[in-house]
Amino acid sequence: MTISMKGLALSALLGATALSPSAGLAADCGIEAGRVSIVGNEFPAIKTVAAAAADCANAEVKANLTADHQKINLPGMQGNPAEYTSAIIATSSIVALMNEDVIRPLDDLVAALGQDIPKQQLITIDGRVMAVGFMANAQHLVYRKDVLEQVGLEPPKTYEEMLAAAEKIRAAGIMQNPVGGAYAAGWNLAQEFVNMYTGMGGEFFEPGTPNVSVNNDKGVAALEMMKALSGYMNPDFLTHDSNATSAEWEAGNVALMNMWGSRTGVLMDAEGSAPEVHTNTMVGAPMKVGGGDTPATTLWWDGWTVARNISDEDAAATFLAMKHATSPAILNDETMGQAVWMIAGYEPAPVNAGVMQTMTMGAKPYPMLPYMGLLHTALGDNLADYLTGKEDAATALADVEAAYVAAAREKGFLQ
Repeated sequence: MTISMKGLALSALLGATALSPSAGLAADCGIEAGRVSIVGNEFPAIKTVAAAAADCANAEVKANLTADHQKINLPGMQGNPAEYTSAIIATSSIVALMNEDVIRPLDDLVAALGQDIPKQQLITIDGRVMAVGFMANAQHLVYRKDVLEQVGLEPPKTYEEMLAAAEKIRAAGIMQNPVGGAYAAGWNLAQEFVNMYTGMGGEFFEPGTPNVSVNNDKGVAALEMMKALSGYMNPDFLTHDSNATSAEWEAGNVALMNMWGSRTGVLMDAEGSAPEVHTNTMVGAPMKVGGGDTPATTLWWDGWTVARNISDEDAAATFLAMKHATSPAILNDETMGQAVWMIAGYEPAPVNAGVMQTMTMGAKPYPMLPYMGLLHTALGDNLADYLTGKEDAATALADVEAAYVAAAREKGFLQ
């Protein structure tokens, strides 16, 4: 699979043109008629995109933004006609939709209706435009400046330093569980392993093949670091997704965590937390681990797709509405800091410094392979037993590999 992600080039992200004001209600998006139904995640940047799509005149626009979007987007696009005309997806989640053939190549729509979309926003896979990207994302350090100052430490640059800082904060009686993390069993837990294993220098598959390769010394080391970190987390860490982890932060219970850049704006504003929390919330670079040179994180893009099983009228309406919703028209003082936008006119805000540093430090993109989703699911389903002490690391990783092999055989990736 050949993938072009030009939108993640730092020079493209920083290319500035004049900003356009928000078009407001009843924007002329060029739509004559049609249905637009969006499914996606629920963080602020995506809420902005969905709201801008709803500005378009002459279209019926609905949006279902939920943390469960990855559970419902595929079933919601398999019908004929599809319930959702567009899924807002990320680097990993587009693969499942492509594997099931529920999204259409956009080349014809780009040629007819989207020649003004900058090339860096076009996500090209195997020579076909399959999505239009609008933001870059990554997980990186978030820390409480005041808490670190109390224990006389600088922001950690490695996970080993994070562990040492957590112990010092606990020993000082400042916080019992100073580390946060989106370790909810399932997708989130798998993503944390992907980050840590990448930082350890691990390769998920034997080169050029779908043969899985995570049950090794680097896989064990990644799990051991995750377990060490969990010892400084809320005892219910296996139920904490990004929303719950953010709530822990705003409640003042956490001082150090690895968190998505798309979430940091909420953590740094005055809503939902005491002044001593949000005024001391800072973003830092992604951490390294195990003496490696590669940041223990992955670089992502978010973008939008168009469903295959809808009428041409609905496809055109969806394309035009989403094009408007991810154009310079959405950039203003309020939205600029919500994301590292892959949109002409974006000017980086301090809140986005962590994602920008992730790119400049050479973080690897999340592996956008046809079978990576199967491994991600296997990881999410089988790692919790190690973290709760029911299995050792090697056994948990053997379970992961066995679950992946069974799924990959069923899908025809392995014989």
